[in-house]
Amino acid sequence: MDPEAWWRTAVVYQIYLRSFADGSGDGVGDIAGIRSRLPYLADLGVDALWINPWYPSGQVDGGYDVVDHRGVDPVFGTMADAEALLAEAHDRGLRVILDIVPNHTSDRHRWFRAALAAGPGSKERARYVFRPGRGGDGGQPPTNWRSVFGGPGWTRLPDGEWYLHLFHPGQPDLNWENPQVHEEFADTLRFWFCRGVDGFRVDVAHGLAKDPRYPDLAEGTAAATPPFFSGHPATDQEGVHEIYRAWRRIADGYSPRRVFVGEAWVRPLSRLARYVRPDELHTAFNFEFLRVEWDAAQIREVVDSTVRALGAVGAPPTWVLSNHDVVRHVTRYGRAAGHQNDRSGAVTTDLVLGARRARAAALLQLALPGSAYVYQGDELGLPEVEDLPTASLRDPVWERSGHSDRGRDGARVPLPWAGSVPPFGFGGCGSWLPAPSCWQPYTVEAQDGDPTSMLALYRAALRLRRSVPVPGDAPLSWLGAPDGVLSFTRWSGFGCLVNLGSGPVPLPAGATVMLTSGPLQGSLLPVDCAAWLRTS
Repeated sequence: MDPEAWWRTAVVYQIYLRSFADGSGDGVGDIAGIRSRLPYLADLGVDALWINPWYPSGQVDGGYDVVDHRGVDPVFGTMADAEALLAEAHDRGLRVILDIVPNHTSDRHRWFRAALAAGPGSKERARYVFRPGRGGDGGQPPTNWRSVFGGPGWTRLPDGEWYLHLFHPGQPDLNWENPQVHEEFADTLRFWFCRGVDGFRVDVAHGLAKDPRYPDLAEGTAAATPPFFSGHPATDQEGVHEIYRAWRRIADGYSPRRVFVGEAWVRPLSRLARYVRPDELHTAFNFEFLRVEWDAAQIREVVDSTVRALGAVGAPPTWVLSNHDVVRHVTRYGRAAGHQNDRSGAVTTDLVLGARRARAAALLQLALPGSAYVYQGDELGLPEVEDLPTASLRDPVWERSGHSDRGRDGARVPLPWAGSVPPFGFGGCGSWLPAPSCWQPYTVEAQDGDPTSMLALYRAALRLRRSVPVPGDAPLSWLGAPDGVLSFTRWSGFGCLVNLGSGPVPLPAGATVMLTSGPLQGSLLPVDCAAWLRTS
């Protein structure tokens, strides 16, 4: 495989910066914290790091309201710290992917402040989506679009104009019909590429282009459906593809070539495949895999349709179990069907069951063809924190939903590193979100050296994934198996068996066990367990 095509099979570790490690002692994760934990990440066995935004920000949405794409927020460190991290990560063989946020800026961005000062019809406002209101006095929003976070998608200014924000009002949407927006982001890519950044994760990759007619949604869908589906006028429009073709040309001009992974919430998978055609983004997150129920037939269908759709354009699949925006999968897998993503705090969860399934899912994910993303804490088996005090909730979803949705903070609680009491070695003076007092068994310190721990399982799986000589695009071949069981090979000599059925199943005759997610019952693989097998 071309060494510059590392992204086709890489395991990428997602760092939610505020919650990974606190090097300064102020209770907020930072770049110094990442630098201090690089030995841990290298030992874990991942290939690259994806770091959530470290740019100067208004911090109304965890850093995704960017004030300056070419700086570092002082709460996280300095540009010198960022450059040192890049060098030290590369010295350890770890590539670094940053977030880029092209759909919107902070309302504190110099452009938006200039737009407010300049007034209606100005060239400054043309960088954003400003529209007159409807009704005799312009007092009605230009469209019935809703914010992803809840509430209206438009805010009216004192001068009467409205501006679009598909997220928080502090995140005004940019107008990608404006050439200055294209130029600004092209320059931003070059700025970081020249400093050694290996690529970008593209936030809201599906949302940059809007239907220029700005039509209303059909009655009955506007209030219920955020713009995370194909067919919405602000989602998956044809104009996004020319943006990514231009970005790809920039990335290909560097040596080694830089890469992109898109956050594109689109359906069906044939639409997602259009984002990863050979001249566009390199990969895109496969959220169908993240959302699928713990059911063998459904998982097999998602795997097959993913491999088929992306393979048609020559792109590898990208497998994701959790991230900073969804309920952690240990919790999801411990719930009844249909309640996986409930964030009300009122759903019954069996964490023992969830952890057992999460261990099996890890071996499934890491055995599939393509690349994989590990969200910080996956390797520790962290569950969602569902009982955070309401006074500590920071996610704008909490307020924007009228306190009906507790938001994403439960997946963002800082990592537990060591010790027996919070903040478990995260930092010197507490943590920006409180860790549960019962998290001592989840700490790195507690799991380090325990061969039965989740951490040991991830380390073993990642070590085997690197050591087994697998061709980069080795296909997946399904084998016959009982109902509720997934059995496949990737290449001659390697097989994966996952039991999602109702009872133990026998291992294939003549197979040698390389790794299991839980103890075997003699020669039987228990329910909710997975095994990697040497088959010849």
